[in-house]
Amino acid sequence: QVQLVESGGGLVQAGGSLSLSCEVSGRVFSIFDMGWYRQAPGKQRELVARIARDGNTNYADSAKGRFTISRNNAEQTVDLQMNSLRPEDTAVYYCNADVRSIRYTDDSYWGRGTQVTVSS
Repeated sequence: QVQLVESGGGLVQAGGSLSLSCEVSGRVFSIFDMGWYRQAPGKQRELVARIARDGNTNYADSAKGRFTISRNNAEQTVDLQMNSLRPEDTAVYYCNADVRSIRYTDDSYWGRGTQVTVSS
């Protein structure tokens, strides 16, 4: 199977920075788009940023200018550098990857999430 494991996150003061990382492992043939989403208490899960295999990126308006998504295709990882954090960035952050398995089946996979808390 395919697994996504996030690392990073934690507690930071407003204006601070955090870095998240996600590694994809398992029976992977190829990884297409990768991304980060977040879900705050009482709210729906929302896109933060996505990155295509060729490096093209897409950011939520709230992330533009503050967050940077990057990926390493060889290591099957995707990172999210978050700067100038705000209390409203507090959420559980989830890694997502569109994967073609070694059986040539395509699915979208999610990590278990990592908590980011920004104190005011």
